[in-house]
Amino acid sequence: MRRMMALLLFLVLCASLAVAQTKTPKTLDIYVIDVEGGNAVLFVAPSGESMLVDTGNGGDGAVRDAGRIMAAVKDAGIKQIDHLIITHYHNDHIGGLSELASRISIKEFIDHGANTQPGPNIDPVLQRYSELHGQAKHTVAKPGDKIAIAGLDWRIVASDGQVLKTPLPGAGAPNPYCANFKAADVPKTEDDQSVGSFIAFGKFHTIILGDLTLNRQFDLMCPANRLGSVDLDLLARHGNLNSELLVYPLHPRVAIMNNGTRKGGQPEAMKVLFASPGLIDVWQMHFSLLSGQEYTVPGMFIANLFDEPLIATPVAPVEPPPQGQQAPPAPQHNGTAYYFKVSAQQDGTFTVTNTRNGFSKTYKAETARTD
Repeated sequence: MRRMMALLLFLVLCASLAVAQTKTPKTLDIYVIDVEGGNAVLFVAPSGESMLVDTGNGGDGAVRDAGRIMAAVKDAGIKQIDHLIITHYHNDHIGGLSELASRISIKEFIDHGANTQPGPNIDPVLQRYSELHGQAKHTVAKPGDKIAIAGLDWRIVASDGQVLKTPLPGAGAPNPYCANFKAADVPKTEDDQSVGSFIAFGKFHTIILGDLTLNRQFDLMCPANRLGSVDLDLLARHGNLNSELLVYPLHPRVAIMNNGTRKGGQPEAMKVLFASPGLIDVWQMHFSLLSGQEYTVPGMFIANLFDEPLIATPVAPVEPPPQGQQAPPAPQHNGTAYYFKVSAQQDGTFTVTNTRNGFSKTYKAETARTD
């Protein structure tokens, strides 16, 4: 009898070990949400702790964009937003906040500090923002700060017009792409103030910089690359003005662009991406009329197609309006919107899924990386 009991116990232990070994490791999940050329990206750590970066558009788009964020929240299975970064105070990044806050609890608000571009359209939005963060934890981020999220190493690398001065571990190599850059003599805007983040989950690295300008990108990446390399580049500035001095030394394997149908993805930006050393794929939130078929990516890598019916897909890029002129507003796209879901493992392997067509692609860990 004792031998029989011992044998049964041994078999139970073996079965338990087999189940434990076949369990899928927990992942960092990233939801890149369609807010029509704005920004909203949800990060959910394996612990379940969450970070949302930006809240989409205000005005007529607030209800729409809050609903799309909540769809990702539901997919992620979370009940609250533990941390919210507002990269900067432009309406396509903070406009949806009030509506979103009426639907889900937000525990911490993180920003760059005081607004540098007051105006009649944004002032009421920021008044509401002040009321909301006054009832919760409020953090003004500085370059070099760490945001405490269980299982992640979340570093602030830009904020309030300032950038990280000390290279991250393993970074600091000279950046050869700085030599030909000439800073533009333009006034600073809220874009310059953007809160930028570098996120590490084991050997998986990604970056999200809001709308950080080329001048501030130069400050961050020159003369030395202070960030090292990333696996996934969540592209700044909606896929417009991708600078060689930022993209090339980061050596991303994949880039995701939060563009709209008439915002981001211009030919010059696409040329930079397609020539980026080691870049395997670009995923676009929308088919961009500004890139046309000439410079776009294959359809399976595009989450959303057109905002109005087209007789034929244009081959040549549509010309944007001249500098300083306001582009006509894009047609409202209030129907079904699709997002990208990224699931990353600690060894650097990650999978991107296009929820429009179910297409997934897995990018294996780079064996050369030792960090």
